[in-house]
Amino acid sequence: MSAKSTIEWTEATWNPTTGCDRVSTGCDNCYALTLAKRLKAMGVAKYQTDGDSRTSGPGFGVALHKDALSTPYTWRQPRLVFVNSMSDLFHAKVPLPFVQDVFQVMRETPQHTYQILTKRSKRLSRMAPSLQWPSNVWVGVSVESEDQYDRVRDLMSVPASVRFLSCEPLLGPIPKIPLAGIDWLIAGGESGPSARQLDPEWVRNVRDRCRDHSVPFFFKQWGGLRPKSGGRTLDGRLWSEMPRPNHVRRTPAATSP
Repeated sequence: MSAKSTIEWTEATWNPTTGCDRVSTGCDNCYALTLAKRLKAMGVAKYQTDGDSRTSGPGFGVALHKDALSTPYTWRQPRLVFVNSMSDLFHAKVPLPFVQDVFQVMRETPQHTYQILTKRSKRLSRMAPSLQWPSNVWVGVSVESEDQYDRVRDLMSVPASVRFLSCEPLLGPIPKIPLAGIDWLIAGGESGPSARQLDPEWVRNVRDRCRDHSVPFFFKQWGGLRPKSGGRTLDGRLWSEMPRPNHVRRTPAATSP
């Protein structure tokens, strides 16, 4: 749960919950579900809960891991941490008190920076007033296509120090994605044997929109059979921009196109 991550935009992962289920087309080839099946076959205890196999698949039922709450306190060096790389903290099966416990850990370990990513933006928005938001917590939503712009608008109500968008897997053009109040955008293609193709013009368009709005842009991968198959070079260079250090927002931003 705390091993060094191979995800380019983070350094470590922390999974106080595991398991999830499909909410949109971006979930169709979920890497976490595939990995969970492998971990279950290896006998990893966290992935022995099947849940509802019609929605979550073997080994991917939502489960809470209270023992994992202590892990960040043991890390000696500050690190950038992706919270729940194998789940969604704002899943309906994760109760508010447990989410509050996760936030307490993050609040009590200010030496680390935490990145939370969700597709369940409405629950995020509803729960936000019941959570204390320390400045070391970033929160983002997945926006894989135009029909997910509502997630961006939900994110605007959240008083996180950094708000970000993950457009991965990018499944179509997103020419009018709202960027007011957004501090970072990650884009990338899908990987795996059923990976859907990424059009370079979709990526260039969102990169240019980020530049027009002064939003740091991170291009993670072209995707393909394996995550590293197509590399991550766009127009002759790597795009690895990150949010400004010590960026702290005090009030929610207004939504604008």
